[in-house]
Amino acid sequence: MAQQDDPKPLSKASDFHPEVLRLFDKYVHGGIDRRGFLDGAAKFAVGGVTAATLLEALSPKFAAAQKVRPDDGRLKAEYVEYASPQGHGKARGYLVRPAKASGKLPTVLVVHENRGLNPHIEDITRRIALDNFVAFAPDALYSLGGYPGDEDKARELFGKLEQPKAYEDFVAAAQWLKARPEGNGKLGVVGFCYGGGVANYLATRLPELNASVPFYGNAAPADKVPGIKARLLIHFAENDERINAAWPAYEAALKAADVKYEAHKYPGTQHGFNNDTTPRFDEAAARLAWQRTIDFFNQTLRA
Repeated sequence: MAQQDDPKPLSKASDFHPEVLRLFDKYVHGGIDRRGFLDGAAKFAVGGVTAATLLEALSPKFAAAQKVRPDDGRLKAEYVEYASPQGHGKARGYLVRPAKASGKLPTVLVVHENRGLNPHIEDITRRIALDNFVAFAPDALYSLGGYPGDEDKARELFGKLEQPKAYEDFVAAAQWLKARPEGNGKLGVVGFCYGGGVANYLATRLPELNASVPFYGNAAPADKVPGIKARLLIHFAENDERINAAWPAYEAALKAADVKYEAHKYPGTQHGFNNDTTPRFDEAAARLAWQRTIDFFNQTLRA
């Protein structure tokens, strides 16, 4: 019998059938469970690849993608609790600052995806701090024990969150961060997926917010858009039907309310293209989107 070749490594989105990517998007957003993904992906498992292999390949690889070590000497990082009287009473997040900052710095709130404060978002927070910002990433799962160290368990916990209280925790985090003594009084927010929706929401809720950068997040309700005072930089993936379907109405509301915004859709990309822990990561698009984000924060938060 001829020896079967080892299956080809699955390292980028184009290695997967588009339907597998759609199934994975449903899975990570709670539309189907693990069994639903495996059953749906089974017919695309060929050439020595199993449905379980597909799921494993699409799942995050935190250590491999880490860009800034937690103990990087250029930074001061700590976990900090803060009061959230309208939310869960007390909340917690990851605060990172340049270790040798000169003068007061702009502040940036970092809002995670629907898995809580995982290692990837902590790494993103450190990357922002290295660009000379005070960065703070709350953990919406803190009231349920915090990020559990497992993505499946984190998604399960996320479904148990009281979202109105969780949103109040983010409001409290933004206000707490803006008032930090090392801050210059300017506040920005960047969020991804679930966090992109929170970034849009905070823009409607906080007139003191200066800049908001949602990555592929749910649009703000149209009736709340007139309350936006911040400037917006909005990032979309091209292949993201669920999120993109709401954009025409959202854009019309932004124009009607005379909100200052710019929006970019990145060709050929999948939802989650900035997340470099999974094959949905698109290096070129992520690099461009990230440079635009840092430039935007420099323009809006340092003047």
